[in-house]
Amino acid sequence: MRMSHLFGETLRAAPAEAEVESHRLLLRAGYVRQLAAGIFSYLPLGHRSMKKIERIIREEMDAIGGQEITMPVVQPAELWQESGRWHDIGEELVRFKDRAGRDLVLGMTHEEIVADLARREIRSYRQLPVLLYQIQTKFRDEPRPRAGLIRLREFTMKDSYSLDADEAGLERQYRNHYTAYFRIFSRCGLARVIAVRADTGMMGGKLAHEFVFLTDIGEDTLVLCDACGEAANLQVARFRKPEPAPEPPGPLQKVATPGASTIQALAQFLGVPESRTAKVVFFLATVPAEPTGRPEHTRQVLVMALVRGDMEVNETKLSNAIRARRLRPATPEEIRATGAEPGFASPIGVDRSAMLVVVDDLVARSPNLVSGANEPDYHYLNVNAGRDYQPDVVADIATAFAGAGCPRCGAPLRLARGVEVGNIFQLGTRYSEALGATYLDATGQARPIVMGSYGIGVGRLLACVAEAHHDERGLKLPVTVAPYEVHLVRLGREELDVESQADELYRALQAAGLEVLYDDREASPGVKFADADLIGLPLRVTVSPRSLAAGGIELKRRDQEQTRIVPHEDAITAVHEAVQQLKLEAAARVIDVPYPAAER
Repeated sequence: MRMSHLFGETLRAAPAEAEVESHRLLLRAGYVRQLAAGIFSYLPLGHRSMKKIERIIREEMDAIGGQEITMPVVQPAELWQESGRWHDIGEELVRFKDRAGRDLVLGMTHEEIVADLARREIRSYRQLPVLLYQIQTKFRDEPRPRAGLIRLREFTMKDSYSLDADEAGLERQYRNHYTAYFRIFSRCGLARVIAVRADTGMMGGKLAHEFVFLTDIGEDTLVLCDACGEAANLQVARFRKPEPAPEPPGPLQKVATPGASTIQALAQFLGVPESRTAKVVFFLATVPAEPTGRPEHTRQVLVMALVRGDMEVNETKLSNAIRARRLRPATPEEIRATGAEPGFASPIGVDRSAMLVVVDDLVARSPNLVSGANEPDYHYLNVNAGRDYQPDVVADIATAFAGAGCPRCGAPLRLARGVEVGNIFQLGTRYSEALGATYLDATGQARPIVMGSYGIGVGRLLACVAEAHHDERGLKLPVTVAPYEVHLVRLGREELDVESQADELYRALQAAGLEVLYDDREASPGVKFADADLIGLPLRVTVSPRSLAAGGIELKRRDQEQTRIVPHEDAITAVHEAVQQLKLEAAARVIDVPYPAAER
């Protein structure tokens, strides 16, 4: 491709709203352009890089038995109603009606569609296992799109779906994806990716892992143990809680605590450690309406969540403990309507008719805590769960923190930041049972198909590659992802010999099967070299009066500072060998990561 014909220009500066380096560089280098919040166009350079990533994904999915299909973006609401997610998912699922008034959705994922295909196509156990995948545009109405391609509303995603006869088959497909994902990421040039246990969220199922690129710009917090390898998203991370020392329950005693509406102020006023207090946090939750169990039947309840004063409530754990579909902080008015007092609250003496009291398991076994008296400026001493109030739910609802004990080995945990680049879910029979996707086993008995779901965000992966591979001058993309392998730069057009030799070299490189971006523009050497560094192709080849006077052409790798002159007659061979060396180095960085024994 000649740059004089290339659609899209480089920018000397990125727009002010570009938040992270990958966003700034992809904009400046002419890879992407933003149309609206979370919605981007991929210009020719970006499109080519996306296709490179997709090719890697296809190769690895095919290698584990995947069959590529294409499913509709527009989906009938009936399928989502059958699965129950029509009612479970909030405004991020785009719902609309066609001209006949039929309810439709824009696909943000395709579990329902695969289950529908399975119930139409699968009859016998002999047709299983099956692995289907697609690479397709999806839409999720994110409330806060951010960081360029990191969090989008419209995005390109590889989603695959396994169909098996039993849990053992699902386990094999899950492990295959686990290994294939690490190969995909390492082939794309992402080395700092780890797998962590994750919340199943709206997908459901019994087990999930996220694949997270470690970076300070990430919005996911990870909890890691360097001693044993324990790794989990903060949303689900467990930690070893201290065992409270036994002591007899003391008498419930109301004491004045003027102005002590925070745990810190309360502990200071009473001269006790924060660990001897109970922290109360209120939420308004939408939960299933019992006893019908129908997905459209819900009720709203005020949730009073209690953790020890030196800890924080984990909203994901809390949501899972009460099966909440939605959870938001409660307002002071909603809290006071039950007789509770914000800043001085406890479960003692409040109206619990429309309330759930959820107590962390550590609070449930901690004697004689300080808790609110539901009266401004007053607390109770010696509050004991089970004696002074009865919890509705006791569960682990506390957030892990740096320095807490690892749940497996007890070593101190640490926190890290990262961007999720892929996920895998063991769905089990959640969708097949809801939509009636069954098969006949060897005895002729109908059984639900066992499903798995697996995703990779292609645009987000490109952004993470850009985050991992850049310097102060621009992108430094791996040869596996770069839109072209070679950036041919011609300097000095007024020198007719330079132009003819550069044109001849361009044609010869293309004939040799190399991917070449040819800068044939009328621009200064400084502009051309700056653009070459900004675009970030792995190998730069320069034809100039100086290089010709030195005996040939100049070669420079983007990841190295030194240059070398190659005789003109050896140019094709030298460029080809340099590209092959880049590919060999990339192949050597590909890793095979087995599924960890601890997860089996």
